[in-house]
Amino acid sequence: MTAVQIPAPHRNTLGVVLRARELGIVIALALLVAVTAISNPRFLSGQSIRDILLNTAILAVLAVGQAVVVITRNIDLSVGSVLGLSAFTVGTLLQHNPGTPVILALLVGAMVGALCGVLNGVLVRYGQVPALVVTLGTLYVLRGVTYFWAGGSQINADELPPSFLNFGTAEIPWLVILAVVVLVVTAVVLRNYRVGRELYAMGSSPQAAQLAGIPVGRRTVGAFLVSGALAGVAGVLFAARFGTIDAAAGTGLELNVVAAVVVGGVAVFGGSGTVWGAALGALLLTTIGSALAVLEINQFWQQAIVGGLILLAIGADRLVAVRVAAGLKKRGSHVG
Repeated sequence: MTAVQIPAPHRNTLGVVLRARELGIVIALALLVAVTAISNPRFLSGQSIRDILLNTAILAVLAVGQAVVVITRNIDLSVGSVLGLSAFTVGTLLQHNPGTPVILALLVGAMVGALCGVLNGVLVRYGQVPALVVTLGTLYVLRGVTYFWAGGSQINADELPPSFLNFGTAEIPWLVILAVVVLVVTAVVLRNYRVGRELYAMGSSPQAAQLAGIPVGRRTVGAFLVSGALAGVAGVLFAARFGTIDAAAGTGLELNVVAAVVVGGVAVFGGSGTVWGAALGALLLTTIGSALAVLEINQFWQQAIVGGLILLAIGADRLVAVRVAAGLKKRGSHVG
């Protein structure tokens, strides 16, 4: 009796689509920049490009952490509040200890964010509560803690040490360099290390990952820890970039973060996508915001554009998933 070889699934189908989406983002960026530059050549000035990259650095760090969570078929809506809490914590630390090194400020911000991330991960995994509900709750809880702590006050640039402010405004774009380091390290871990492949496996099928012996609980908590820690780092970058910190820092930022991730090709249903795409999505959204200002278009349109991009990305993911499933079913029906 001859053994029947079952055809391999179309693993490359989704990968091709996601790569096409990343290429689409690059094309959209090029067109956006070209149209805006024709309307106002100052858009391509050195200072304008520098501002876009510095602002993108903050959003990209948040998007990388969010991508790690979304790959596991979860979501973290608390990143904006974590950024605000981290920024105010580090700002207060520097206000009272002006000699604090920048590296220590980054570590403190990361620790604050990591604690928030672990809280989210534990509630999601061991509390058996959907991530959407948990992180929506912690979004408001953490924002409330920051408002209670701030008491209506704010930290101004003249209260922060010059060395810290220079970190965000120096000729050497330290924020961009740090964002690139975060991006490269995370991409390498997800692609080349076992823990990264396990995160993808969890997103593809949590039940199968559990049966395969993957420590789903620890990996879930770990993914939220990474997202929280990077949101904490982004809070430090926010403080260094803008200098003025109040309890409202990062409010509403979670929409842009989720948009950057899903537009960049990280499937909202989990199991596929790259942090490179998430970073490209962050660059696209930041450029859109800057272009609207240059073109003197009402900034409220940015929210409509972001929402539309999210719907388009989710629709594309769903269409691909349906076509892949249909293809696998058709092939399976021919196995004799």
